[in-house]
Amino acid sequence: MVGIVLISHSQKAAEGAAELALMMAPDAPVKAAGGLEDGSLGTSFEKIAAAVEAADQGDGVACIMDMGSAVMTAEMVAESLDDKNIKLLDCPFVEGAVIAAIEAAGGTKLDAMQEKVEAGRDRKL
Repeated sequence: MVGIVLISHSQKAAEGAAELALMMAPDAPVKAAGGLEDGSLGTSFEKIAAAVEAADQGDGVACIMDMGSAVMTAEMVAESLDDKNIKLLDCPFVEGAVIAAIEAAGGTKLDAMQEKVEAGRDRKL
């Protein structure tokens, strides 16, 4: 199953998005990586790398970031863990987390998941 890492500047935002995603797909390997080690706002290379390791079940890891330096830090983690299949998905944070969790639970492969999740950018209600 594809693992999912939710990367936010806020620990609460990452945990909240993970909670919603897991409500929809309780068996999905969703990990939150938000804030700095002391709980303050920011992004942590170490927290993100640990979450990627924890989420990885051998089928790749989808990272969903909230904005700015979360993207930059996720890119650095992906480069440092070049032995892992990591994709950074460009999508709305919460909606993307939910779609990714549902797709992971359904057995969708990482490349197909990226397509489906990123299509969420263009959806209108």
